[in-house]
Amino acid sequence: MTFEALQQQREYILLECISGSKAYNLQVPTSDTDIKGVFILPQSELYGMTYTPQVANQSNDEVYFEIKRFLELLDKNNPNILELLSTANGNQLFRHPLMNLIQPKDFLSKLCLETFAGYAKTQIKKAKGLNKKINQSHGTERKDVTEFCYVIAGSRSVPLREWLHENNLSQNDCGLARIDHFRDVYALYHTSQFEPGVTFKGIFSGADANDVQLSSIPKGPDPLAIMQFNKDGYTVYCKDFASYWEWVELRNEARYEHNRELGADYDSKHMMHTFRLLTMAEEIARYKEVRVYRNDRDFLLRIRNGEFTYDELLDMATQKLNDMEQLYAASDLPDHPDPELAASLLIRIRDEFYVPEK
Repeated sequence: MTFEALQQQREYILLECISGSKAYNLQVPTSDTDIKGVFILPQSELYGMTYTPQVANQSNDEVYFEIKRFLELLDKNNPNILELLSTANGNQLFRHPLMNLIQPKDFLSKLCLETFAGYAKTQIKKAKGLNKKINQSHGTERKDVTEFCYVIAGSRSVPLREWLHENNLSQNDCGLARIDHFRDVYALYHTSQFEPGVTFKGIFSGADANDVQLSSIPKGPDPLAIMQFNKDGYTVYCKDFASYWEWVELRNEARYEHNRELGADYDSKHMMHTFRLLTMAEEIARYKEVRVYRNDRDFLLRIRNGEFTYDELLDMATQKLNDMEQLYAASDLPDHPDPELAASLLIRIRDEFYVPEK
């Protein structure tokens, strides 16, 4: 089964709903229409050598889950699946009568604390990383090793570049020798200290180098200077530099510009959905239902519009998470869904779909 084949054999679709922002009542003029649904494999494919758990279009904004995969994820209290099953009638494009056998209330459990709130925790951690990237400023050229090296000059340390400039020396004419028992500390020599014809490798090999390099030093003169390389600092810097530019390359430019115009140092849409998940997790514990259509639209759109500071949102999210621990501890929801329920429903749905009553 493929997405295209399913669209040509729509008799195998069991559920089809508008999903995403429009289902949440959080749409704005630029919002796309996302579709999610459930299908059942043709009987001949089910008995074959392959199984298709889900299909999607190229942009991944239309996704359909095979009934077995749908029930497996429902049994794990997957937020996307519980939302799909609980989509309001106005956003249901098609619902096969067999889907009425599957009721959200029969699957809700304390697992939702981890699947909804736990997912939100993960998103908050990502938001912290994103906050760091938004506030970082890396030039397009990576700094080289020499910017993390220092030499001892009397009772103080001097940046290597400054020292080389003051002494009219080139790093290419310098050689390093390791000093025993001193981590990342080197004796620095210069060719001017030796007979003509002596050459050194230089302090580092080039812009892409991640470490200093050693040279073979002839016996004789004392070091011109003692140099320390902040290797740990350079390693952290290189990781941050690579991570930052990977983020720049992959980021959603329209969303980034939206947040920059708002003056928000976080992904406001991302944070809006984090709070939506947290509130839905609360509602599951309090009311034992999944409320997809958001009546708190105004508050959530205020987050999307950047009306809160990053620290305010973190404080509110932390409070919600603390309160939720107590809510679920006091709830009479089961610890997990009935392990036999999904299996029995799958058998019944397949039996009734493939061999309908006459």
